[in-house]
Amino acid sequence: MFPSPSNQGFSKNTSHNLVLPFYVYAAISFLIATLFLFFSSSAFLQHYFHPETLAITHIMALGWGTMMIFGASHQLVPVLIERKIFSEPLGYVSFILAGVGIPLLVYAFYYFQFGWQAKWGAILINAAILIYLVNITVSMLKSPKENVHAVFVFTGTLWLFITTLIGLFLVYNFTHTILSFDSLHYLPLHAHLGIAGWFLLLVMGVGSRLIPMFLISKYDNVKMLWWIYGLINVALIIFIIAFLYSSNSLLYILPVGMVFSAIILFGRFCIKCYKDRLRKKVDEPLKISLLSIFMMVIPILFLLIIILWVLFSAENPSLILTYGFCIFFGWITAIIFGMTFKTLPFILWNKTYHIKAGKGKTPNPKDLFSTAVFKCMAGVYIAGFVLFITGILFQSGMILKFASFLLILTAFLYNTNVFKMIFHKPQKA
Repeated sequence: MFPSPSNQGFSKNTSHNLVLPFYVYAAISFLIATLFLFFSSSAFLQHYFHPETLAITHIMALGWGTMMIFGASHQLVPVLIERKIFSEPLGYVSFILAGVGIPLLVYAFYYFQFGWQAKWGAILINAAILIYLVNITVSMLKSPKENVHAVFVFTGTLWLFITTLIGLFLVYNFTHTILSFDSLHYLPLHAHLGIAGWFLLLVMGVGSRLIPMFLISKYDNVKMLWWIYGLINVALIIFIIAFLYSSNSLLYILPVGMVFSAIILFGRFCIKCYKDRLRKKVDEPLKISLLSIFMMVIPILFLLIIILWVLFSAENPSLILTYGFCIFFGWITAIIFGMTFKTLPFILWNKTYHIKAGKGKTPNPKDLFSTAVFKCMAGVYIAGFVLFITGILFQSGMILKFASFLLILTAFLYNTNVFKMIFHKPQKA
């Protein structure tokens, strides 16, 4: 989703020493999540509030999705605001706190023990996100230029902090009665503020700036972007009010419809950028990034089906599990695949060859990873993703096991390419 900015943009950017640990942590987290998926695939035949399912979900949401976005955003936010990040030391602190907090929280969910591991895990994650929020907020306040894309990033991070703060309350609510209902009751609120408020808002804000840049497209429509921003945020506010003050599931159709409209508008924005591009050849990472835009629609369709199902029948755990799987192993994972191979090669090329550029032959950023491995990874991933959904819907343990094996292979191929780039040796002149 996030293409690589120009050399000029990266002149304002953050040291690779801060960015790379986030990428490595995310890559390893993805591999661990797929291993958990393989050994806990039977959990996807049960209720969605299952310890092993909760553990996998939080590895994907925090270790995979959020850590990757944190790493990439330390490079991309300076491009948006046209100045360096406020404090690199704060970035290191944020990484350490999240890096320790995430495994503690995952451990607590996996064994369903809400002692000190769960509480300290949640506290450390909230502290990491608060520090990250402060860092980008001060950076934006010091920026000479304000734009809609930076507003998307700031608001998305604010929703992330609200999401994890609610999560902290839910963790404590398991052992102390601090909320009106049990933690399961508030799970939809916690989940959807993170999905729509953090992931969706941030992806659209950054993607709408960098996709045109990478495609070399002159298309721009700030008014449409403000409409997208408004639709998502108003939808979230309506959802919160409906969740807290009404038990009528039919009310959720309005915010879901607004988010769906925002996705359609964003898709239209990207299509116009694509049609108006000067660079006619589109490489493989960008193709899978563009595919992820259309994958946004799949969870929305499942959500509408779930709402209608609840109205006319009992709750269907299989549909809810499929909905969550489509978000974390579908849309978000496809985005990260594109993000990684459009940003990491350039970061590492800039580190190794920027000084040598023009003084001799140097490889292109895309030459730092294997296109053949990437294509293989993409093919195995799509097969594993589709089969796993099939396994959930048809309640087939055999299909789930085979599909999860394909996703392990996907993660292995992804890590192979990532570490190939990280351990790349400079070519001698």
